[in-house]
Amino acid sequence: MYNWQHKDWAEFVYNEQVVSEYALQFAELSGVAMGVFNTLDSTKQQDEIIGLIISEALKTSAIEGEMLSREDLMSSIRNRLGLNETLIHVKDKRAVNVALLMLKVRENYTDKLSEQTIKEWHETLFSNSKYVNAGEYRKGIEPMQIVSGAFEREVVHYEAPPSDSVPAEMKRFVTWYNNFKTGGNLLKIMVKTAIAHLYFESIHPFEDGNGRIGRALIEKCLAESLNRSVIMSVSTAIENDRKGYYAELNRASMSLEINDWLVFFAKLLIKAQQNAIDVINLSIKKARLFDTYANVLNERQIKVLNKMFEMGAEDFEGGMTTRKYVSIARTTKATATRDLQEMTKLNILLQLGDGRSTHYVLNL
Repeated sequence: MYNWQHKDWAEFVYNEQVVSEYALQFAELSGVAMGVFNTLDSTKQQDEIIGLIISEALKTSAIEGEMLSREDLMSSIRNRLGLNETLIHVKDKRAVNVALLMLKVRENYTDKLSEQTIKEWHETLFSNSKYVNAGEYRKGIEPMQIVSGAFEREVVHYEAPPSDSVPAEMKRFVTWYNNFKTGGNLLKIMVKTAIAHLYFESIHPFEDGNGRIGRALIEKCLAESLNRSVIMSVSTAIENDRKGYYAELNRASMSLEINDWLVFFAKLLIKAQQNAIDVINLSIKKARLFDTYANVLNERQIKVLNKMFEMGAEDFEGGMTTRKYVSIARTTKATATRDLQEMTKLNILLQLGDGRSTHYVLNL
């Protein structure tokens, strides 16, 4: 039996104290994040925010199997913010749309949540789609099922409420959301955000895009409740444990008792906040490195180091190799080897392995 099939549907049963210790951890990490963020000048703060928006857009899309270009997202966001001297044309409209969605959620977090807002988010995400009714709840008599497995061997993990009940369910959801007052209490904020995400995903109101809209709702709920934009990417934490996330979400959708879901979600927020701190600290180290070696490094080395820092928080798989250097810097193998050895002597990079397994990592 799914949660919405219970006679007391939407009256979730929980003890908010199960996340009390995690609320304290989150408060401490949030303070650290704000402290580190506030050491940056305004330009670097803007760069960090854009970086986190890009990460959120990349990861929320990757969770759904959509691989977008970081460069397309960067151009889309900078276009929207008026930071490019001239508008850069971005061919991939998926990147344009998800970037715009991320910015809308971040810029308008103080607005009261409404069904119209949620529909507008969906319309933004699918504005160029020929196959999805953008901004419209799902219709029809076919059941909305979450399945996996090969054809004719599908496993149904969840079946959402019938389409004809979605309008009433969404009206009830939005009313619940706006009536749940947190009073700035971090414990209640974590509980509300966890339930809001679960509640929305249980309804699954759209024919597609429910995951991305549901994750946008996480940021909206946190920012609105905290009365400030959040400095983290929740989707990055989810994508890092996608299997665990879906398993817990599926388990929570089978019952109205959600203590385990609250604990899982609270831990997820802590991971997201710690990741954001790591990302910002990495940027600070990058700035110091370039300040120190600005007159020593050549253009090729700077380009490759920028790429390594860009991927640093996401783990530059296998480290930097001569082959990767050649591809990124568009140079010869001999030049790549010489450049890498020079940076190793400067203690910018650490050389690991030998022979064909030789690779380099940032010495941070």
